Amino acid sequence: MSDYPEEFLAHLGREVTTLCHCWRVTRQDGVVLGFTDHDLELVVAGDAFEPQTGFTASEARDSLGLAADMSDVAGALSSDRISEADIAAGRYDGSTVETLLVNWREPAQHALLRSATIGKIVRRDGSFSVELESLEAKLDQVSGRHFRKGCDAELGDARCGFSLATPGFSASGTVNAIETPDGFAESGLAGFADGWFSNGMLTWTSGASSGRRERIAGHRLRDGEATLTLWRGAPAALSPGDAFTLVAGCDKSFATCKAKFNNALNFQGFPHMPGNDAAYGYVSEGQKLDGGPIVP
Repeated sequence: MSDYPEEFLAHLGREVTTLCHCWRVTRQDGVVLGFTDHDLELVVAGDAFEPQTGFTASEARDSLGLAADMSDVAGALSSDRISEADIAAGRYDGSTVETLLVNWREPAQHALLRSATIGKIVRRDGSFSVELESLEAKLDQVSGRHFRKGCDAELGDARCGFSLATPGFSASGTVNAIETPDGFAESGLAGFADGWFSNGMLTWTSGASSGRRERIAGHRLRDGEATLTLWRGAPAALSPGDAFTLVAGCDKSFATCKAKFNNALNFQGFPHMPGNDAAYGYVSEGQKLDGGPIVP
């Protein structure tokens, strides 16, 4: 607690304190929101923290070592600044949440308890529960390269080198009808082959989810109408007429990179790497051993 202001330390040492919690939420789009479990609005370090949000926090522990700590913040959707549509649209995914301990009589006396990242958000009956991941959670994320058969680049990035502006590899469309919780029919893709956009990226350009990016799980062409299935499920606020753009999908295989994108020289995988089954392999009758390429 050596980083706490001296006046605040003195207040914490009293038998009676006037403390509350504040949460500063910084979304990835730059929007900053403030909330508190106190019953009056507080201004802390120039930011306003709104009361009457129904926020409650679970016990939070800081463990020794590199294990990721978790805590939860629950609240009712009573703030006009937090809408179910924004949560469903993923606008809070990956946001930074700072938890402050504040002397509500003297808001200048405050300290940062912890900084976390929003993980899973659960919505139920007009309320929500947010799982906050500590900074150590980033240690569980992939860092650097993995040596594997498949490519680990994202289509169109600097390592891939493929131009997404190449004709025939991007398109735009609009939602015609919502068919399943994770899929919808659309217009504008009838000229593309079945599966052309599977594993591609979709960006909403209008509607409540405008600006949100989605990974496409499947692209199916049926009776001249295309159906798209999304990995995370269709946004809750999706409605017919919403527009989007999308780019062709890549399954990260060498054969697709070569045949579909003509980009084999930039392939960022190791297609000749033997798999785990190589240790159990043996020569069999009729096996073709002519020195030809293992990967077509």
